[in-house]
Amino acid sequence: MDANEFDAFYRASFNKLVGQIYAMCGNLAEAQEAVQEAFIRAWDHRRKLDKDLGPEAWVRTTAYRLAVSNWRKSSRARRQPDRALESRGSVEPGPDRILIDEALAKLPEQQRRVIILHHLCDMSVEDVAAEIGAPSGTVKARLARGREQLARLLHSEKEFRHA
Repeated sequence: MDANEFDAFYRASFNKLVGQIYAMCGNLAEAQEAVQEAFIRAWDHRRKLDKDLGPEAWVRTTAYRLAVSNWRKSSRARRQPDRALESRGSVEPGPDRILIDEALAKLPEQQRRVIILHHLCDMSVEDVAAEIGAPSGTVKARLARGREQLARLLHSEKEFRHA
């Protein structure tokens, strides 16, 4: 991938990847930082990135790992912040998005990740399996369990808010 192709790839993918990583980690600033750092690393490997083999998956995986690593470092250094007071940046999500984000945050990390990759990133089960390094049967099981738990969480939250 040459410099012009990389620039086009960056422009076409940056916002979408930030949205995907934001859905995984729950913090817009961290998502932006992780995706930016992942693109910096991708720039260093741009000659090895094959645009036909999905460089977006490489950047998404790198950004996800960076976000997790940053979270681990910061959680050791400070007490977990109150999510109600945490800044979400200039994006104002609607009430449905807030409910979904809160429910996703309550899922186990592995279930949350496959749900986001499959449903928000529009990836097939096989593509998700390849990206996370797990068999497709494992991905299907995590999707089924995650959707079931997500439905329960959203249903109970909806009942709670209307009570």
